[in-house]
Amino acid sequence: MRTRILLAVAAAATLTIAGCGKTPITPADSSAAIAGLGSEHVKVGMAYDIGGRGDKSFNDMAAAGLDRAKEELEIEADEAAPEGDGDEGRVAALNKLIESGHNPVIAVGFQYATALTKAASEHPETTFAIIDDDSIKADNVVSLVFAEEQGSYLVGAAAALKSHSGVVGYVGGVDTPLLQKFEAGFIAGAKRVNPDVKVLTKYLSAPPDFSGFGDPDKAKKIATGMLADGADVIYAAAGGSGAGALQAVAAEKGATFIGVDSDQYQSADAQLQPVILTSMLKRVDNAVFQEIQAFIKGDRAGGTRRFDLKTDGVGYSTSNQALIKPLTPKLEQLRQQLYDGRIVAPTKP
Repeated sequence: MRTRILLAVAAAATLTIAGCGKTPITPADSSAAIAGLGSEHVKVGMAYDIGGRGDKSFNDMAAAGLDRAKEELEIEADEAAPEGDGDEGRVAALNKLIESGHNPVIAVGFQYATALTKAASEHPETTFAIIDDDSIKADNVVSLVFAEEQGSYLVGAAAALKSHSGVVGYVGGVDTPLLQKFEAGFIAGAKRVNPDVKVLTKYLSAPPDFSGFGDPDKAKKIATGMLADGADVIYAAAGGSGAGALQAVAAEKGATFIGVDSDQYQSADAQLQPVILTSMLKRVDNAVFQEIQAFIKGDRAGGTRRFDLKTDGVGYSTSNQALIKPLTPKLEQLRQQLYDGRIVAPTKP
């Protein structure tokens, strides 16, 4: 067991941004890891949001981090997902994990905020983590948030560099401040390399309607409209809805697609892969793994942990070398400037 944990900690110290390979994660303290509870005593609960494991996006990235922790840290784990898109279903998913003795419990997505606030108050002995929300101020809640605007800046630059028409599109799932960070970064990155680029933007829904994360048919319709208006590169940050936008792009000769969260080239059907330019990587997998690792080391403190370029939190994929390789020198230049703080990506459109 001692050897397994040492290897896991060493592996975490050497991870780099997928497709970029320059920014290592801060090394963990191996002695502290071994001095913790011992992973054989840890039962992790993962509460996915709507769509659960298999959405080829946000939930799947969380699942990848959990799977890595099971393999490398030898923890036990169980998963749950709400049956409906409401607080009642999310409370039930959390309670299922809490009542079966899981600790920590990780909630995937800001829509868990209300349910998790209640759970954290009622179960102070349990450590919780929530992804994409920092509104809960409790000693037993860790907020895992990301610099989505930085990764989106890079794929925005890629879109403008690739575009022949000078028109690109952004399809957002739900019009919230979180998704506006994606939009803002994308627009800024595109205009950095082509000040005259036209960026078309459209959201599938707005609160309290969160159906935009699970409506691929609507995303396909919106993307088709953008293509008709001249866009030849489309970035979809819309969870499971993004599959519809990808289908629209694949049907348009000469158009390319930018995915989100995971490397969607790797999960796409073979006939769709050639049109995927890149994906904005949101390393939820690393955040989940590192949170579990911190718990094993004995860290129970609440607070906010931010994942950006410096902590391997965001990046862009390079799986489709045929399309992305010609753009990489410029993208790497911009990535370094973001990393150094010489460029600050906006968080609001």
